[in-house]
Amino acid sequence: MRTSESTTKKATGVLILTTFLLPLLLLTGVSTAQAATSISFTHAGHGKPGGGGGGSCTGGTTTQVTSTNWAGYAVQTCLNAPASGAVNAVQGSWVQPSVSCAAGETSYSAFWVGIDGYSSSTVEQIGTDSDCSSGVATYYAWYEMYPKLPVNLALSITPGNTIQASVHFIGSGKFVLTIQDLSNGKSFSTTQASKKAVRSSAEWVTEAPSGGSVLPLADFGTVTFSGCTATLGSVTGPINDAAWQNAQMTMTTSSNVVKASTSSLSSGGESFSNTWEHS
Repeated sequence: MRTSESTTKKATGVLILTTFLLPLLLLTGVSTAQAATSISFTHAGHGKPGGGGGGSCTGGTTTQVTSTNWAGYAVQTCLNAPASGAVNAVQGSWVQPSVSCAAGETSYSAFWVGIDGYSSSTVEQIGTDSDCSSGVATYYAWYEMYPKLPVNLALSITPGNTIQASVHFIGSGKFVLTIQDLSNGKSFSTTQASKKAVRSSAEWVTEAPSGGSVLPLADFGTVTFSGCTATLGSVTGPINDAAWQNAQMTMTTSSNVVKASTSSLSSGGESFSNTWEHS
């Protein structure tokens, strides 16, 4: 795990270079108004530096950022000064993508919803993988209370099935993590505790997992997230709700080659797609 990253931000036409304590994540951002497994690895290890909102906490705005391991969306009360203890729930659905594997290829792609991790050191998350293991496509579900290692589930995952997942804070440091295959009705739920969770962000993410460094991203084609909502305080709303700010994340290599792109939000703010571009 790296302990620092240099991050550039562009806010009101001024380029700022700063150093932050970050594990395995590089982000840059421009604020805009939102209109209309043989390897032991983790699915998280991320942090969001302060800033990225152009110094403004105007709700309903989007900041475009890049990350070396995340694509998708995250929300916070304010991207440059997020409130702790704000996020109470996150949920979303996706159609499990079918992965394309070359002969002998080993690569990984994870899809999940979670609380924390965008600007904090823990993540409470649950999701699925579409991986290549020595050229063989593999699919499975898991949950993770990062920085603890993920726990793989016995729940069978089939490409093309619709997966729904959620994380709910229930008080006293406890979270209920639930995943359901809406195509066959099978589900899993667990209650886990984290003493360090700050509940400052909610996320809907396509990820290249990490095992000491960011692992190769499996070719998942395109995955569409839908029904994406979060509850911050007493407000439940879509990603672009006016009660908070959101970040649109594109996954890139360290040399800025796009690995996974992120579409704009749907008109209702609850849907978007990630598309594989590069391993």
